[in-house]
Amino acid sequence: MVIKKPRIVIIGAGMAGLTAANKLYKSGAKNGAFEVCVVEGGNRIGGRINTSEFGGDRIEMGATWIHGIGGSPVHKIAQEIGSLESEKPWECMNGFLDDPITIDENGYVLNPSLVDPISNLFFSLMDFAQGKKKSVVPDGIEENLGGITSVGSFLEKGLESYQKLKSRNEVNGCGDWNRKSLEKSIFAMHENTQRTFTAANDLHNLDYIAESEYVMFPGEEITIAKGYSSIIESLASVLPSGVIQLGKKVHDIEWHPECGSNSDSDSDSGSGSDPGSGSRPVKIHFLDGTTMSADHVIVTVSLGVLKAGIADSDSDSNSGIFKFNPPLPSYKIEAISRLGYGVVNKLFLKLSPDPDLDRFPFLQMVFHKSEDQLKNPKIPWWIRKTSSLSPIYEKSSVLLSWFAGDEAHKLEALPDEVILDEVSTTISSFLSFKKCNGNAIKSCKFDKVLKSRWGSDPLFMGSYSFIAVGSSSKDMDSLAEPLTNGSSPLQILFAGEATHRTHYSTTHGAYFSGLREANRLLEHYNCIDV
Repeated sequence: MVIKKPRIVIIGAGMAGLTAANKLYKSGAKNGAFEVCVVEGGNRIGGRINTSEFGGDRIEMGATWIHGIGGSPVHKIAQEIGSLESEKPWECMNGFLDDPITIDENGYVLNPSLVDPISNLFFSLMDFAQGKKKSVVPDGIEENLGGITSVGSFLEKGLESYQKLKSRNEVNGCGDWNRKSLEKSIFAMHENTQRTFTAANDLHNLDYIAESEYVMFPGEEITIAKGYSSIIESLASVLPSGVIQLGKKVHDIEWHPECGSNSDSDSDSGSGSDPGSGSRPVKIHFLDGTTMSADHVIVTVSLGVLKAGIADSDSDSNSGIFKFNPPLPSYKIEAISRLGYGVVNKLFLKLSPDPDLDRFPFLQMVFHKSEDQLKNPKIPWWIRKTSSLSPIYEKSSVLLSWFAGDEAHKLEALPDEVILDEVSTTISSFLSFKKCNGNAIKSCKFDKVLKSRWGSDPLFMGSYSFIAVGSSSKDMDSLAEPLTNGSSPLQILFAGEATHRTHYSTTHGAYFSGLREANRLLEHYNCIDV
């Protein structure tokens, strides 16, 4: 009879999974306390981190920013491995995005005297919603917060209060717009940016109370010169060859909520299965027909994948949807159902060479509201909720625009040639010659396009989580709670950005969650380095 080491299987080789694997290997598996294996459904590591190349420039298809350098473990790793410096320019490296030009869809450059007060109002309202002490909002808003449930309704009420105080309907400067309507359009531009920050299709779906519980790291927000994937590669570099297995798509996890055995010997459970699958309490079934047994499984798949799994839990079809057998407890299913999860996509465009165009500006795009008479019928609906188009650094020929929600899904479905045609039509409208200040911008053409497809990727089914109206941060705590019973402790553990109640939607939140679950198991096995 051969006594086998406990086996820990981590599902997903993204930030959470590789952080857990890194910690478990260095603090336990390396010394023989247990085995560690990482199974990844895709053909690469990184998950929602994917550094790539387009138009001769390094780009990020997924995670882009270190959100605050003060206390960020991602920033610390980037410093340690020298990833913050590069001889080549990288996305948003030189601060030129602090100097935007704001234009309406018919080509009018909007005066800062009109744009800045609305921008400042929006930022003040968001600071207030996020509980920042120095936030200042217009008089009367704090007294009228009764019944506010969403960030969207709070912002709507804030703008209404501001406009009532101003009480100005006169036209000022550009065209024949009613000033209030124009202010609403500028305000909506910032709301669309906020949608990409949160992944909420509509800010009316974003819980107001939870917004103030979210924790931001202090300090500047920066990108990683050598690419976000350098962080992932660093975490994975300590793992021996063979620990990470790619192309292993999980179909279901068989676990034992009430009973389970953990005998001293392993046995072969049949063709296509690994030794030991009959003795360990958890069994993973893969789409290729193979299985793998484990004493503990850390699940790091996205909230979108979990949502799809509970929606398909009653189906007996071999749909390829990630499931649990038996299904998860009701409290976990309810938490998964209530929490928000959305899609954010990036659209990269390559500018055609133009000797007369020194650089493309950081363009903030103001679209007319639906009731405005000057709404341009040539601009498609899916572009109307983006907010900006800019080079990825000051003189790059690669431009970037962000899309969230329904528009992001539509972007994924459109052929590249349609995107190029419709974006060109839209940008031509913005760069027309009807400028208030007489400073016309040259028109431009695009050579090619590249887009992310996080919504349609079955391994992710979206981008990141948020606290939706009707849910709370307690649901993230419920999602993070491990599945266990007396005889088989810590059968299934959960990590990933959606399991961290104060840093969800971020790479550092995913990092912290992976570290949390690794430490939980290290403590279970009395490993001293916790």
